[in-house]
Amino acid sequence: MCGRYAASRRPEDLAGIFEVDKWEPEEALEPDYNVAPTKEVYAVLDRPVKDADDKRPVRQLRKLKWGLVPSWAKTPEGGARMINARAETVHEKPSFRRAFTSRRCVLPADGYYEWVTGVQERDLEVEGKKKRPRKQPYFVLPADGTVFAMAGLYEFWRDRTLPDDHPQAWWVTCSVITTEAETSPLAVAPADGPHALADIHPRMPLMLTPDRWDAWLDPARTDVDDLRSLLEPPPAGLMRAYPVSTAVSSVRNNGPELLKELEGPEEGTLF
Repeated sequence: MCGRYAASRRPEDLAGIFEVDKWEPEEALEPDYNVAPTKEVYAVLDRPVKDADDKRPVRQLRKLKWGLVPSWAKTPEGGARMINARAETVHEKPSFRRAFTSRRCVLPADGYYEWVTGVQERDLEVEGKKKRPRKQPYFVLPADGTVFAMAGLYEFWRDRTLPDDHPQAWWVTCSVITTEAETSPLAVAPADGPHALADIHPRMPLMLTPDRWDAWLDPARTDVDDLRSLLEPPPAGLMRAYPVSTAVSSVRNNGPELLKELEGPEEGTLF
């Protein structure tokens, strides 16, 4: 799954990486090292510019809310639960299938966080000696330091309680597509810890390599079988993972120190 990630790149840098043609400086977000559901995030998408005479798609960098609200939803409350869409079923789930065929995006990140329950903690839990096991967070990112481009979907939702000209009359929300975690060895693995992403969690965000960006973002591609072929996991051996401070477990903490690599898991959270 993907429940937290880091996104610190500046919008002008993202615009260059993704060959963005349009982005609004007033929509710039501060670097976020602890992105949590319902926060505003950057998304890259191809879509005609609103009210423009030219209706051809334009590559844009937009600000969206993480947690998809389907267009048919009566209220937006369920958005916090729609942060992930499974690659295996995204084409058939009512909440995602329309967006899958027409509203796809890329969600840029530095990498994502995932938590592992240590062996000793799990043993205590099984014995009933500890109700809440302490988990060790890991940060997962491309080994070469490039952008972690997560496959995503976006959707529009109209708040009918507000007038048309109200700035919050329309919500634009998104979800991260996830897939089965890689079982092959990490490109760089911690000496005392997991050696594959599947050792950390059974699922992971679907990373799109640059050769798939254009096809994924192209709104003219609507054939389900064609689109499903783009959901293949990236080549193995591109990722690394390392332990970080348990401070990231609290959404109140936010700063570059959360990405600092620890020499090993924190005490009480051994892998």
